[in-house]
Amino acid sequence: MTAAAWSSWYRGLRIALFALLACDTAYYLYAGTPAKGLDAAAWLVLLALFALETGFSARTHTPRMAVVIRAARLVAAIGVCAAGLGYIIERDSLDAVNTALWIAVVVMLEFEVRHAGLVARWRAAFTATAAGLYAGLALLVAVWAWRGAWFDAYDALLWLVAFATIEMDILHDRARA
Repeated sequence: MTAAAWSSWYRGLRIALFALLACDTAYYLYAGTPAKGLDAAAWLVLLALFALETGFSARTHTPRMAVVIRAARLVAAIGVCAAGLGYIIERDSLDAVNTALWIAVVVMLEFEVRHAGLVARWRAAFTATAAGLYAGLALLVAVWAWRGAWFDAYDALLWLVAFATIEMDILHDRARA
């Protein structure tokens, strides 16, 4: 596959993932619990912000845009935390664990984006941590499927693929630097 064909395919994959996750978010906002709706919407915003920072327009940000991105990230993070508390109140342990694992993934991604030198020095530790976090998230996909919660399993798998594309963007940026 040529570089241009790969780029086109990859862009299509990202667009499809965002569209599917937007549909899932709409479903959770309409038919899910308040915690699920808030959680899906907040994570969709965070995913879009990570894609914006690590992907196609990362080098064109103005100082004003950086402030807007940080403010949006803060609001989304508050939404994620509120949803996590909602899961605890609802006694939804799988979603609470899922939220905790995703928060840890985001903290790791933030470190990778903002502290590349530190991450390079501790690459093995970061790789092991990432593998553990993603393995935990994949295990949750299997648990939801085993329980017959097919939509939750499908949604969780979509999120794994979506954040894997963010990791690929980060690795691609590191290779170019």
